[in-house]
Amino acid sequence: MALEHLEDYFPDWKERESLAEAMIPIIGTLYRKNVVTYCFGRALYNQSVTDIMRTHRFVRQVAENELSEFESYPILKAASELDLGPAHLDLGQLTTKHMDLSENGNGKGAPDVDRFVASECSHVVGRHIKPLSQPQDVVLYGFGRIGRLLARLLIEKTGGGDQLRLRAIVLREGPPDDLEKRGSLLRRDSVHGPFKGTIRIDEENQCLIANGNVIRLIYSDDPGTIDYEQYGIRNALIIDNTGAWKDEAGLSRHLQSKGADRVIVTAAGKGSVPNIVSGINSHSLSHNQKILSASSCTTNAIVPVLKVVDSKYGIAHGHMETVHAYTPDQNLTDNFHKKDRRGRGAPLNLVITETGASKAVANLLPELEGKLTGNAIRVPTPNVSLACLNLTLETDTSEDELNTFLRDVSLFSPMQRQIDFTQATEVVSSDFVGNRHACVIDGRATIVDGGNRAQIYAWYDNEFGYCCQVVRVVQKWAGIKYPLVPVDIEEMGFA
Repeated sequence: MALEHLEDYFPDWKERESLAEAMIPIIGTLYRKNVVTYCFGRALYNQSVTDIMRTHRFVRQVAENELSEFESYPILKAASELDLGPAHLDLGQLTTKHMDLSENGNGKGAPDVDRFVASECSHVVGRHIKPLSQPQDVVLYGFGRIGRLLARLLIEKTGGGDQLRLRAIVLREGPPDDLEKRGSLLRRDSVHGPFKGTIRIDEENQCLIANGNVIRLIYSDDPGTIDYEQYGIRNALIIDNTGAWKDEAGLSRHLQSKGADRVIVTAAGKGSVPNIVSGINSHSLSHNQKILSASSCTTNAIVPVLKVVDSKYGIAHGHMETVHAYTPDQNLTDNFHKKDRRGRGAPLNLVITETGASKAVANLLPELEGKLTGNAIRVPTPNVSLACLNLTLETDTSEDELNTFLRDVSLFSPMQRQIDFTQATEVVSSDFVGNRHACVIDGRATIVDGGNRAQIYAWYDNEFGYCCQVVRVVQKWAGIKYPLVPVDIEEMGFA
């Protein structure tokens, strides 16, 4: 490349950086109006300038098109000038659609941006219908690893304040400085970094004030004896993240408390408790259901991939092995544990253990019943796991074809929030900390042998990515539904 061309890189970067900076207040203003902006399913709200630029770069690399801030900024600006009602606006999809029309315009040039955006958004212009008629009160029962990440997400997604509202956290009675310590744990996390915002401690009222959200800390050892209504909390949706109760008898205790309406547990449900995975069977949710499970992190990671692969190629049989980060259930050093092997020091050993994910697959995808086996290996890392899917397919394929299919699913299908895709050559587990998808397909690791024997590797943030899936289920259960822009991003019907 000529030297004069090399000198173009920095001015180009500064121009795109300026456009990304200009996007932030527009995205923020739209967000407060419940117009949530994405780029191929990746959130753009509450992001920094470089985050927005990285998202554009990701799309250029994975989707193999020329999407940049030069193309997307005019689309966003045109959208912001319309009287938009609540919607999910995928800026990346909208921009590439405009670019495609430009390329196929039979020499007539690009469609006018304002007219194009007005046409694509016509079904939400002037449609000022709130996602919910009134805010849904949410209570976190428990405040461990999953509880604190759920709190971060619920606070982040407050929007205009008329959707999900985190009102309280229920804990066991602690020491006199318990409130301060809980606030510190929310403020700082060794894996996920600092809380994005401000947290104040209100000792007098036993509250945390996080980004303006008043969250009361309630101390109780019994889920069935709490009077939530005395705190102004009504018809609450309880998220039990303790794992103490997983069956209907145990979880129904929550519903005995005044002000509690429904409960979901962040673990695989037992007995008659329905297991729900966002993007798979969350469309079947009814407000009349009172007890649900968000299933396990591993189930959330593998079921979307198995669903789309089986829909395309058919799965004759297979084995799932999850290489899983250690969890608080394990011991730091060798000590007694009621389960085999889990008593050995988690940071020091690879630990073979069981997983219920392969059995859960049959409940969620009955067509795969009896076709899959599974096991797990706990490894000495604190977060991010890897599902290894060894599948025998009913239809022959190739590595390139399988990867292209999975990449397209991640970009263009309703599964774009569940399935992410990477072709990077140097990625390792820590690169996926904070990823919001249920899983990320590692395209470089895909193997197809003999046409029908496929090995697919799927990374997943078993803490934060899983919590994102939980919140998606809660949003759906609460009745939150946004019109989509553009409307045709649902055409690939896997959900």
